[in-house]
Amino acid sequence: MKHWQLTGFGADRLLRNESEIPTPGPHELLVRVAAVSLNYRDRLVLDGSFFPDLAFPFVPLSDAAGEVVAVGREVTRFREGDRVVTHFFRDWIDGPVRAAEDSASVGGPLPGVLAEYILVPEHGAVATPGYLSDVEASTLPIAALTAWWALSENKPLRPGETVLVQGTGGVSLFALQFASALGARVIVTSSSEEKLARVREMGAEATVNYATHPEWDREVLALTGGRGFDHALEVVGGGNLRRTLNALARGGQVSLIGFMESRDASFDILGFMLKFATLRPVGVGHRRSFEAMNRALEVAKIRPVIDAVYPFDDAPAALEHLDRGPFGKLVIRI
Repeated sequence: MKHWQLTGFGADRLLRNESEIPTPGPHELLVRVAAVSLNYRDRLVLDGSFFPDLAFPFVPLSDAAGEVVAVGREVTRFREGDRVVTHFFRDWIDGPVRAAEDSASVGGPLPGVLAEYILVPEHGAVATPGYLSDVEASTLPIAALTAWWALSENKPLRPGETVLVQGTGGVSLFALQFASALGARVIVTSSSEEKLARVREMGAEATVNYATHPEWDREVLALTGGRGFDHALEVVGGGNLRRTLNALARGGQVSLIGFMESRDASFDILGFMLKFATLRPVGVGHRRSFEAMNRALEVAKIRPVIDAVYPFDDAPAALEHLDRGPFGKLVIRI
């Protein structure tokens, strides 16, 4: 079978190789991969930011969809012919993260999915929503579940509330789609007028260009009559977090997801406390939430937004596109 392997850190150390098709163990599935989607996290793994002690050679990327072609003798959850997607935190089934093994993640430090065939423990797979193609389903494990978790767990979004979505990457566009389906008002920020026009077509009620309005938090407050937003998905980090908290409504919640600007941030602690607000990290989600999201998808029939689909041999080009900032998701078809 064909697969891509990192032989060291850096996209230039990504090489295509071949190996034997593996045989599933007693509790494993052999999945013929049909599609793999990319996440910003993948770039951090490739350049050594996340796991500096990663062992090479290493198959990268985290999110895959495909078909079960063989099962171990003790497998009960799936059978040959079933369509499945990988679960990012494969051992986190439900409840809070209690131990290091609960947070072992596919695509680093666990082996990734950029291969024609992969072995998946049966508890680390989720059934594919029937109405989605494999290309579409491959976008669900990280981007969709992160957005779903931010809006549905701990402090669930309610109809009529306001959601702030930052940018137009995969997580952000899923958040726009989920929030709109749940009856919320969505405000999107971006530096591209073209992308802002596209999100308005997708259902965003209002948009703010932070390039032309550097103090974008004031614009958001004006759009909400001074009240602020109820939920935000913070994907930028750095100084952007301070503006996000400035525009937060009393009792609101900020889900801290990314740090594309910086891992460091500072803000007015007293002002934040007086809002009785919540700032919480979001690390994708557990399998129970993944399965709940898929049931909701089956009802709402939401289609993932895919910017481009690359052939397997063009995986390096897909990673270069990731650096340029896609509108939605990038997928490699296998």
